[in-house]
Amino acid sequence: MTGSQLYYLVRSRTDGQYLVAKMREQGTNEGDRPTYILTFTDHADALSYLNTHAGELAERFAVEAIAPSQLSKLMQRWGYTGIGMVKDPLIPEVEFLERQTGLR
Repeated sequence: MTGSQLYYLVRSRTDGQYLVAKMREQGTNEGDRPTYILTFTDHADALSYLNTHAGELAERFAVEAIAPSQLSKLMQRWGYTGIGMVKDPLIPEVEFLERQTGLR
C-alpha cells in the first residue's frame, strides 16, 4: 500500500468504537484477547461488509477514511494488537497483521 492510499474503518455512531476482531486464545478472558482493528481498502467494501454481515445494524455505523500514517497512532491510542485487512468482505477473508511482528 502506498502512502497516498487510505484505509477505511468502520466506527459505531453511538459510542465511537471501531469494528474489531478479537482472537480466541485458550486461557484468556474476553478482555485480554488480542484485538485487531478491521480495515478495508475501499469505502464500498466496508459498506458491503456491513450490509452482508450486519444489515439490520448497518445504519448504526459509519465508514471513515484514515491515512496509513495516522493508523499507527490510532492503534497505539486504542491498544490494538494489529490490523485485520479484509480482503473479501462477502466471505469474509481477513489477513491479520500484528503491529510489531508482521503477519499472523
